[in-house]
Amino acid sequence: MGSSAQNEQGGLGRRDLIKRSAAIGVIAVPTMSFLSACASGDSGGDEKVAKGKKSAENPLAVNEKAQLEFVLFDGGFGKEYAEDANKIYEKKFSGAPKVKFLPTQKIQSTLSPRFNGGTPPDLIDNSGAEQMDMGVLVGKKQLADLTPLLDAPSVDDPNKKVRDTLRPGIIEMGQFDGDEVWILYYAYTVYGVWYSQKALDSLDAEYPKTWDEMLEVCKKAKKRGMAGWTYAGKHPYYIPFSLYPMIAKRGGRQVLDAIDNLEPNAWKHPAVKECFEAYYELYKKGYILKGTAGLDHIQSQTAWTEGKALFIPNGSWVENEAAKTMPADFNLAVAAPTGIDSSDKMPFGTMWASGGEPFIVPKQAKNAEGGMEMLRIMLSEESSKNFTGKVKSLSALNGGTDGLDLTPGLTSGVAALKLAGDNVVNPRLQDWYVQLQKEQIGTAALGLMMSGKLTPTETIKKIQDFADATAKDDSIKHYKHQ
Repeated sequence: MGSSAQNEQGGLGRRDLIKRSAAIGVIAVPTMSFLSACASGDSGGDEKVAKGKKSAENPLAVNEKAQLEFVLFDGGFGKEYAEDANKIYEKKFSGAPKVKFLPTQKIQSTLSPRFNGGTPPDLIDNSGAEQMDMGVLVGKKQLADLTPLLDAPSVDDPNKKVRDTLRPGIIEMGQFDGDEVWILYYAYTVYGVWYSQKALDSLDAEYPKTWDEMLEVCKKAKKRGMAGWTYAGKHPYYIPFSLYPMIAKRGGRQVLDAIDNLEPNAWKHPAVKECFEAYYELYKKGYILKGTAGLDHIQSQTAWTEGKALFIPNGSWVENEAAKTMPADFNLAVAAPTGIDSSDKMPFGTMWASGGEPFIVPKQAKNAEGGMEMLRIMLSEESSKNFTGKVKSLSALNGGTDGLDLTPGLTSGVAALKLAGDNVVNPRLQDWYVQLQKEQIGTAALGLMMSGKLTPTETIKKIQDFADATAKDDSIKHYKHQ
């Protein structure tokens, strides 16, 4: 959730996601306290600024004298790309005070009181360990519909709407029920199994396509004193970055859709059990780096870049986040998850890729037009290339890499997307049900299974119970694939 993508404390994902995004850590502030306390969206707060004059140069009618307030998750992508966009905004609206800019990792604890008081900032990168629950924000009517931004002309080509310049899936990810778009995911995250091509070559091995081949490669690595796998043991919701698309590969994408839809017994599908048993075998055979359960995302990535483990499940923010410890000749690569065998329902190459770094404009924002204009600037080719060049991640702008010298990880990610073609899956649990995905499925189930404290059967039962409880909880807004 980095998360998005980069969704986590140092990087969420989304790094959120979770995605993190884009990778995010157990929520430090109890989710429900924010959710239940969240203002209805119609309460108090300071007055909104008057709209400015609409023109070709100012299609969203931003008030040219109003200050913009922007809160950014300061994780794996850092803050420089946003600061650069701020300068473009300030030059354009030179009559307004400088952008009030706050980079922080404490999104929820910083912003909960402001949402509750009806005085949120104008633009938020809602990512990291303290990501606010998107489903709740939408359900409580706390967000502005971003349709005006999407229907505005793009910065680079006034004949093209912003919506027509975005990568596939970006608009749909920002929707919950209906046509309104509540979230703009700025990064485009490739999730999968990351490794050093140099390390794999040193084992005289190719990336494994079946699970028998995976176990063989891990066995080779172990003989050389290298673990097969490590992961963020303290944030085990990273494990799904490769496990969920593996489940889709085995049983078809409808298995993931049923899981997202909280359907009864969705987790009891045979594909889930087979994939859980495959991952559990990594633990049983001693192919997971010793001590992994106690490592956070940075520590596990460092152990991996130091050559202590071959594979790590992660998102494409890892290239930037682990840059300080990654050797120059590491030759970073990403691959789609290894399958079970040739009877899998989807082909090798099936992977998870989706928007990361969720940007939102609060409904109660004083200068919502300014928040949307900042996003319009960020979706220009100039800002997008700047982002990709600086943080080694694709942006939501389709293309946006012409003329850039792509890093090994980015080059590998683009190749993996090409191989995947239409076989890209986008599980929604991490956007729709943050607490279920992170605290329950991740920490209270998968993390315990991967350290041998639960069997796959016990883990599935526990997760199905968590999913059923979420489905029955009337205080949680529920979403379904359209």
